[in-house]
Amino acid sequence: MYVSLRKIVFGAFLCLAVNMQAQQKNDDQKCRYTKTTYGYLMVLREGDNVLNSIENLAKEQQIPSANFTGIGFAQEVTFGFYDFNQKKFNPKTFNKVEMGSLTGSIAWNEGKPSLHIHGVATDDKFDAYGGHILALKVGTGSMEIYITVNSEKLERKIEQPLNANVLQLPCLK
Repeated sequence: MYVSLRKIVFGAFLCLAVNMQAQQKNDDQKCRYTKTTYGYLMVLREGDNVLNSIENLAKEQQIPSANFTGIGFAQEVTFGFYDFNQKKFNPKTFNKVEMGSLTGSIAWNEGKPSLHIHGVATDDKFDAYGGHILALKVGTGSMEIYITVNSEKLERKIEQPLNANVLQLPCLK
C-alpha cells in the first residue's frame, strides 16, 4: 500500500509538472500580432516591451511607415518632457497605470524603425499624466495596438537647432 501511494503522489506531481510546462509553452506561443485589412492588430501581454514589440514588427514586416493607436494596462511608463534649452528629454516614470490613449507613428532612420509616441496614463485616483513616451511595459492584463500601414516609406532626420528627430515628408509634385 505504501508503494502504491508513492506512485500515486509521484504520478500526480508528474501530471502537474507536465501541465504547467504545457501551459507555459502555450503562453509563449500566443500570437502578438495579426494582419488586418489596413495593417496589423497587436495584442501585448504582461511584461512585454511595447516600443521593442512595435519596432520588431516594423522590421519583420518591412512596414514602410504607419500610424498607430492603443489602449491597455501599463506596469511602467516613462514620459519625457523636452527641454528646448538643454535639447533633451526630462523623464518621469509612473507605475501601475492604465493607458487611456496611446498614439504614434512609425518611420525609418538610418535603416532602423523610428517611433514617435505620445500618450495619456491614469492612475487609480484618476489622475492623468501624459506626453512623449520614452519607455512602456505592459502590466497585468494586455495592451491592444492598432497599426495602420501607409504605402510610402517615410524617414526621420535630426534637425537643428532643436536636435529633434523630425519626420521628413516628400514634396508634392
